Amino acid sequence: MLQELQSLQQEMLDAQAEIAELTFSATAGGGIVTAVVSGDRQLRELTIDPEVVDPEEVEMLQDLIVAAVNQALAQIDQATADRMGSFTGGLGPVQD
Repeated sequence: MLQELQSLQQEMLDAQAEIAELTFSATAGGGIVTAVVSGDRQLRELTIDPEVVDPEEVEMLQDLIVAAVNQALAQIDQATADRMGSFTGGLGPVQD
């Protein structure tokens, strides 16, 4: 049983490492802003359509950036939940 748990723990660590190496991309504003985030939750790239850079629209641009980054981070959360679910799916609640 202990060896089985250790094996499961190693598989979970391997899965987390796999996710950390992935990249997730999301857009906002119909493609005006694109954010690329690594699986370890680091913003790696941010692309802004130059046509939307208007000094009077900075607040809107900031909102689009936040939306794109948050969507990419949500993709990481979903990928993590999907991958980890295969390990925890058969485990019941912890009892004292």
